[in-house]
Amino acid sequence: MVIFLKRKLLVNHVSSVFLFCVIGLIANFISIPSVAQGDLLIMPKRVVFEGIKRSEELNLANTGKDTATYSISFIQIRMKVDGSFENITQPDSGQYFAEKYLRFFPRTVTLAPNEAQAVKVQITRSNELVQGEYRSHLYFRSIPNNKPLGEKEPANDSGISVKLIPVFGISIPVIIRVGDNTSAVSLSDISFQLKTGEKPAVTMMINRTGNMSVYGDLMVDHISSQGKVSRVGMVKGLAVYAPNSVRRFHLELENMEGSYYHTGKLRIRYLDQSARTIQLAEEEIVLH
Repeated sequence: MVIFLKRKLLVNHVSSVFLFCVIGLIANFISIPSVAQGDLLIMPKRVVFEGIKRSEELNLANTGKDTATYSISFIQIRMKVDGSFENITQPDSGQYFAEKYLRFFPRTVTLAPNEAQAVKVQITRSNELVQGEYRSHLYFRSIPNNKPLGEKEPANDSGISVKLIPVFGISIPVIIRVGDNTSAVSLSDISFQLKTGEKPAVTMMINRTGNMSVYGDLMVDHISSQGKVSRVGMVKGLAVYAPNSVRRFHLELENMEGSYYHTGKLRIRYLDQSARTIQLAEEEIVLH
């Protein structure tokens, strides 16, 4: 899976507290995608530049009780088959970093409690872009508060002082797409697990082909022998990043009483998150 500047980036001097309230209302009532960790809230949780779009504003808010400072930078990430991530410095074959074609400001942000700020991300050197997808991740890292000068840490009996300072960070993908999107998705190797003492679950492989990443919502419905459809599982914002061709995914389903999962079938659908009317893949498995 942030940058904030100090205050006063708002039009007509609207207070940052008011903006924070607006962000919360928008997130609750319009369901704009956001990501949060610690006391930092970011909206949206991913940025995609395609077509004529050349800039995007990220809304950052401090939901905590203390003033916090964040540094912002780019990092490069590889997605592994199980969906976990690892940092890299060189792109894999078929992978292109977006960092050198992007700029953002500010690069450091300090936010008081309930304060919010906008961070702007823009495309640059667009004339150098060739067809394909470019991806880097904006990384928002908290900066620990320094103790006042002269204040010392307490020492233990050995005379050695030890202090552990937790530092957290959030990353969001920033993607540039140039040209036609030829990507397609299929689902394979689907299995259903129903074990005593464990939640029912489905495991599958999400297969991606084409030139760009895919990003969507996975929905699982149970269809009874009489045709009744019940939603039993869903996960939002499931990605397979290029150049990966496959992602293994495990999803726990709702617990249902009796022999619910012994008859009927499960329908699994992967829908484009930006337009859920666009179905990227669908498969069904019969339950016994």
